[in-house]
Amino acid sequence: MKLKSQEFVFDSFKIQADRKTIDFIYKAGELVFAEKIFLPQEIPVSVSQDLLNRILRSLHLILGISYFKMFCPKKITVPYSLNKKQAYFWNTVYTKGLGEFFYRNKIDFRGLINFPSLTGSQATVSKKISTPRFLVAIGGGKDSIVSVEMLKEQKKEFSGYILETQADLPLVQKEVVKTMGIDCFIVKRQLDKKIFELEKKKIVYNGHIPITAIYSFIGLLLAAAYNYSSIIVSNEKSANFGNVNYLGLEINHQWSKSMEFENLFQNYVHKFITEEINYLSILRQYNELEIAGKFIRYQQYFPVFSSCNKNFRIAGGNQKKWCGYCPKCAFNFIIFAAFMPKIELIKIFDKNLLDDEKMLPLYKDLRGEGKMKPFDCVGTFEETKKAFELIAKKGEFEYEISRFKKI
Repeated sequence: MKLKSQEFVFDSFKIQADRKTIDFIYKAGELVFAEKIFLPQEIPVSVSQDLLNRILRSLHLILGISYFKMFCPKKITVPYSLNKKQAYFWNTVYTKGLGEFFYRNKIDFRGLINFPSLTGSQATVSKKISTPRFLVAIGGGKDSIVSVEMLKEQKKEFSGYILETQADLPLVQKEVVKTMGIDCFIVKRQLDKKIFELEKKKIVYNGHIPITAIYSFIGLLLAAAYNYSSIIVSNEKSANFGNVNYLGLEINHQWSKSMEFENLFQNYVHKFITEEINYLSILRQYNELEIAGKFIRYQQYFPVFSSCNKNFRIAGGNQKKWCGYCPKCAFNFIIFAAFMPKIELIKIFDKNLLDDEKMLPLYKDLRGEGKMKPFDCVGTFEETKKAFELIAKKGEFEYEISRFKKI
């Protein structure tokens, strides 16, 4: 039996006196949730309070998705006015961003998300003059590494930023940033402990949220506070393709990495927050396989990087860089195998993922010959098939490929 709440309230937010700590309060029935964001530096007093309020209102709304999803009530209460276009943005982000969550929990989302709006409510744009500097979201995997190296080659002025949620920063990210040799802001996110207590009791809904959307609004806050003109994310063309259709909606595990979200976010920021900060992915024109081909030029990262999500779970990932059994490990192994010497690849993953028969069903799913595309940040069926073709031409995995003919 799940806990019920008739209403979810975005109660308030507050910047503490140190101008580095921000509290966000939410209510669901008698339950009160308090989340904290800790910035690495204080917000300068020179930052427009109007601009800051606009960003923090939006951050309040996106962070609330972690609490809303536990109850999914139809009534949403917001303490500030949204016009119809703003409400549409949030209805879309919550509906499509929680698509996988709805699918897995068998929730009928149709008509569920309704952010309140006022007819004729006006939102003006706060102006802010920024120097041409870039702020890059750093994950620890191949994508953000390629973005950073591209910016270095273009001699752009930039810094990185990382969102550390609950647990200490994973070793992977520490090592990657050290190898990059760049300045990096580390923002700490402290969720209310009641989330974990309720989830452990299995009395609330649990599941995937659009984490890239949260990263994006955190980046917006940092850009405004510390004077950056553009937020750079590393989202590829492959992220535009979904996994399954559910109740008339294409469910995409990577929706908040898609071009649709990128355009929505950019338009929302420019119309309702500031025209002076841009948001874009510099990898959008490339697919996963093409990015892997670019990544192998940067061999200094081979010992430190990881694209396995087991390292980035809120409860604290393991310190092993690759779990060796998840869809993302499987997909990354084959796209690197298409370009990289076998001996180097096995050294990175600490095993040969093409020599494990238990992985056969997973590769079948990745090729589009199984049940569905796995819910993970993986490429398209066509990319997987192309990777296998390239591996076969290289000849190093001839024995393994012969066994995989059964898929």
